[in-house]
Amino acid sequence: MSGPEFRFGAERSYPLAHAGPDPLFTESLVNSVAAVLVGYGYPRLAAVDDWAALESALAAFLYNPKER
Repeated sequence: MSGPEFRFGAERSYPLAHAGPDPLFTESLVNSVAAVLVGYGYPRLAAVDDWAALESALAAFLYNPKER
């Protein structure tokens, strides 16, 4: 990453606090990310397990993990 928006030592924007269902986290979001990956040459997600793994990875990036 480069450019003016990327600064060393800048405060992180992610993960987000997560207190419940997020109306922004939709199947359409997962589909859009999958399409971007395909556009960069990654294989299409064909298996249900691939979709579930992508959804889990996005959730892990976007939201704070639950406290243990």
